[in-house]
Amino acid sequence: METTADLLVHDADLVATVDDGRREIAGGWVAVTGGVVSGVGGPGDPRPAAARAVDARGCLVTPGLVNTHHHLYQNLTRSYAPALTGGLFDWLVTLYPLWARLDEEAAYVSAYVGLTELALAGCTTSTDHLYVHPRGAGDLIGAEVRAAQDLGVRSHFTRGSMSLSEKDGGLPPDSVVQDDDEVLAESERLVAAHHDRSPHALTRIALAPCSPFSVSTSLMTRTAELAERLDVRLHTHLAETQDEDAFCLERFGRRPVDHLADVGWMTDRTWLAHVVWPSADEVARLGAARVGAAHCPSSNMVLGSGLAPVAELRAAGAPVGLGVDGSASADAASLWLEARTAMLQGKLRHGAASFSARDALELATRGGAACLGRTGEIGQLSVGACGDLAVWPLTGPAFAGALSDPVEAWLRCGPVAARHTVVGGRFVVEDGVPVHPGLDAQLAVHRRVSERVQAPR
Repeated sequence: METTADLLVHDADLVATVDDGRREIAGGWVAVTGGVVSGVGGPGDPRPAAARAVDARGCLVTPGLVNTHHHLYQNLTRSYAPALTGGLFDWLVTLYPLWARLDEEAAYVSAYVGLTELALAGCTTSTDHLYVHPRGAGDLIGAEVRAAQDLGVRSHFTRGSMSLSEKDGGLPPDSVVQDDDEVLAESERLVAAHHDRSPHALTRIALAPCSPFSVSTSLMTRTAELAERLDVRLHTHLAETQDEDAFCLERFGRRPVDHLADVGWMTDRTWLAHVVWPSADEVARLGAARVGAAHCPSSNMVLGSGLAPVAELRAAGAPVGLGVDGSASADAASLWLEARTAMLQGKLRHGAASFSARDALELATRGGAACLGRTGEIGQLSVGACGDLAVWPLTGPAFAGALSDPVEAWLRCGPVAARHTVVGGRFVVEDGVPVHPGLDAQLAVHRRVSERVQAPR
């Protein structure tokens, strides 16, 4: 007797599976049962009975998008006027004192609002890099985990850290740094409390010292050793700006990628944010080690950091995903926008034919999955993968006349938000509206907390 699927999304204009064969199925359907994809087919394939059926005519269906770099707490200081004209170092120094006011309420509400914003643009899995842990602030990552669980979204939370304060030659103030032993003990506690190793896990934890200019060499080395022992992933910022190159040469006598290798991070356990300024030789080394890169095109332009060598990294063998980055540098958190911007930047660097909408979709799905060590689990629509998908309407004035290629239309036209965002077969966004009933209340809390964080002192 045939099993009834929990969900059947059917009659899509196109299902872009981004599976191993990169199948694209006109008139296609996707079935989800027990949280995983149980069938994918076309008009000639028998469709299963389903407890719920969703008509996707006029729509493109893709895997749920994967966000590989973010700082959710930063939406509390979005578009903060005093920080809008500086480069990365000036921007950070302006905002560190505000972020020192974080507490558990702030971590929960910023995660709730930020993950909802991502889901509205088709994101089903997001990382977060929370590296500001003020003394006495409480369990900030635990608060984020609660928000993600309330919403039902898939998340990889990273235990960020800073250990070099201003007095040590770093950038952050003393109030937001911690010593190595404290960071490592808390990292191990969070992995034990929240890291789910099952193939369809909703919550995982990674370890993420912030950056070369805010973390000691010993903390980088000991974190790599801990990640190896606990079998979790590693994340940090690297090669984001030319200022970082100068800082690393002055402090360590090494360029950022050399420093990464020195501290034991040149491994396929690692994925890096930005990677804007590696040399050609460094690109080859990163690719050979299968170190992942989270490409953050909007943030890199907002802060004037530069254009990342995405095509070169991919050609070298490095997994490349997309990141919306912190909401105070790239103030919009839409992976659709990042995918479009990545496509445009690719064309700008190497010519009109060099980077397509399919390349951008690949970064936003399979590339992100590879960065997170979840190839085959997320970022593709294939039997046995997580039942995460986005349904995109290709209708109305913005798409009128776009008849020949739904994937190209998806990014060339628009802007567009997801009609439905589904995680593990459950709707997080339905008919363009978040399903969880708490958004209005949380937005009111967010306004109050943002006012407190930004208040003059």
